[in-house]
Amino acid sequence: MIIILLGPPGAGKGTQAAALVKRFEVPHVSTGDIFRANLASGTPLGLEAKGYMDRGALVPDELTVRMVGERLRLPDASAGCLLDGFPRTAAQAEALEELLTTLGRQVDVCLQLDVPNDELVTRLSGRRVCRGCGAGWHVSYAPPPADFVCPHCGGSIGQRADDAEAAIKNRLQVYHEQTSPVASWYAAKGRLKTVPGLGSPSDVEAALAQAMS
Repeated sequence: MIIILLGPPGAGKGTQAAALVKRFEVPHVSTGDIFRANLASGTPLGLEAKGYMDRGALVPDELTVRMVGERLRLPDASAGCLLDGFPRTAAQAEALEELLTTLGRQVDVCLQLDVPNDELVTRLSGRRVCRGCGAGWHVSYAPPPADFVCPHCGGSIGQRADDAEAAIKNRLQVYHEQTSPVASWYAAKGRLKTVPGLGSPSDVEAALAQAMS
């Protein structure tokens, strides 16, 4: 089973991805991990991608798709996978479909976590992290120490620049502009399932399981 998981920043996609790969016993395939593995190993695809990155250019969709194809040919993905972070555009979705057709496979379902923007802003803007060890807190759900000193390493605790409200709104706008066409692409093929991302992680997990059934 090949599953695509879509979700904006702050939707809890990481938590739900972990639950889905455990439930369906498939690997979690992230394009970020694929790039890092190819670059670290110095594979031909990695060296080709590095050439673009060293020039400050975007890695072409065609090269990204080839890397995904190599990953899907590995034995652990023979029963399927959860694709995270790909496809990001409708053009990538079409390229992925062509790749999977050559492998005699297809995307079975595209799951989309739906969370209102105001809730996402609240979740993300409330995050606080240790600048030393990266430990995290949230001003509403798990408040940091009153002195904003990390109890783990003694580092200072603060807000990341990309968690400021203006930055969050920009990130969400970019996400929706890029991803809405992907959701529409799979909806047109009858493979999109949209699930509310509100509630506890276990509530969302149950809703995803219901959508999959």
